[in-house]
Amino acid sequence: MTVGWDEAEEARGAVLGAPPERGSSMTGATESPPVPVVARVPVVNAANALTALRLVLVPVFAASVVVSGMTHAGWQVIACVIFAVASVTDLVDGWIARRFALVTAVGKVADPIADKALTGAALLLLSWYDRLPWWVTAVILARELGITALRFWVIRRGVIAASRGGKIKTALQVLAITWYLWPMPAALTPVGPWIMGAAVAVTLVTGLDYIAQATRLRRAKG
Repeated sequence: MTVGWDEAEEARGAVLGAPPERGSSMTGATESPPVPVVARVPVVNAANALTALRLVLVPVFAASVVVSGMTHAGWQVIACVIFAVASVTDLVDGWIARRFALVTAVGKVADPIADKALTGAALLLLSWYDRLPWWVTAVILARELGITALRFWVIRRGVIAASRGGKIKTALQVLAITWYLWPMPAALTPVGPWIMGAAVAVTLVTGLDYIAQATRLRRAKG
C-alpha cells in the first residue's frame, strides 16, 4: 500500500518527536507566515493632550505676568504656579508617550515647540520687566532654538537623545525662572542670579555636546 504525503509527514513528525506540519499539501507547499500588523498610534492621546495643554497655558501665563507687572505679589504667585504646572506637563507627557507607546510624529514636533514657547515667554518677560539681563535671555534662546533646528536637521539620520546634562539644564532653567517669578523676600533675592548662572553654564556646555553628537551622526550616516 502506498503511503500518502500527509501520512509520511505525520510519520516523520512522530519519529522526530515533532508535530506534523500544518498546511502541507500534495505539492509540499506550506502556508506563508502571517504578516505582523503594526498598530497605529492615534494622534489624539494623553501625551499629546498634555503637550497641547502646555501650549494653551503659554498665553495664560504671559497674561498673568503682564497683569502682575512683576510688582503685584498675588498675580506673581499665579503666574509662577501656571509656569510650574506647564513645566510639569513636559515631564509627564514624555513619560506617558514612552511608557504606553504613544509617540507620534505630531508629538515629536509639538513637544519642543511647546517647551521653547513656555521658556521663551518667561525669559522675555523677565527681561522686559528688568528682572533678568537681556544677554542671558539671548544666550539661552539662541541655544534652545539652535539645538531644536539641529534636531530637525538630523532627524532622518537618527535621534539625538536627551542627555543627563540636558535634563539638568532644563531643571536649572525651570528652578531659576520659578525663583524670579515668585515674590521672594529680599534676603533670598540674590540666590536667583546664582541659579540662573548655573543654568546658563550648563545650557552652553550641553549645547556644544549636542552639536558634536549631530556632527558625528551626520558623518556616520553620510
